[in-house]
Amino acid sequence: MKVSVGQFRPTGDMAENIATMRSLAEDAASAGAELIVFPEESMFSVGRIEGSLADAVAAAWSSFVQQLSFLAAEINISVVAGGYESSGEERPYNTLVIVDATGKIVDTYRKLHLYDAFSYQESKRIKAGDGEPLVVPIGGLNVGVMTCYDLRFPELARELADRGADLICVPAAWFKGDHKIDHWETLLKARAIENTVWLAAAGTSGGHTIGHSAILDPMGVPQAFLNDEEQGTTTADVTRKRIDEVREFLPVLKNRRFDRNDRIVDAAL
Repeated sequence: MKVSVGQFRPTGDMAENIATMRSLAEDAASAGAELIVFPEESMFSVGRIEGSLADAVAAAWSSFVQQLSFLAAEINISVVAGGYESSGEERPYNTLVIVDATGKIVDTYRKLHLYDAFSYQESKRIKAGDGEPLVVPIGGLNVGVMTCYDLRFPELARELADRGADLICVPAAWFKGDHKIDHWETLLKARAIENTVWLAAAGTSGGHTIGHSAILDPMGVPQAFLNDEEQGTTTADVTRKRIDEVREFLPVLKNRRFDRNDRIVDAAL
């Protein structure tokens, strides 16, 4: 299945962002992609919202999901994209929406690990999710999802792999800073290599974020990537065959000696 990542700089205007996503999705479909992954904050950038965030989310969330559905069905492409969902409290959820190529809302994922690091506190404005790790079928693959800071927690990626993920999608708004591009690229490679899965990471670009969207194979080798372009897509052929090939000579999931409850298990040494 061909997969694209779409990179852009979200504004504070949801309709404007949807128009940009539509253009990028059309480019991806022209390249043969059956799935496009958009960044965190695709609905709108929190930093560019004036007034109450809760009010802005309440006004935009349902329309955002509906417009994603229309976009997917009209272009005939599955979509993963990030937005903000009302929680019933002042702080909304940071939520990914997964839509199939018919426009059906497959599922949603609320970001588990909030970015309370590097002198930033996402938890002041956003409520953490408390659901299960999510893996859904898209095309012929099982697709897991995580959001931005989630990438720093290897146990989440391992849980997605244990649940059968062939591909992990990582919408992000990765902040700039010392060593931050190195961290991003290293962590993407690590999550792919240690779980022998594909990764498709879509980053916001411009301003305070790095862009650097990429698709990596189960050996952690980038198959398609962008740098700090303001806007663009890149596409790769994501196959189960490549996973099987890598796991034949690198069976780390079979060789491990701790189970999912961190208990040591017998293994031939």
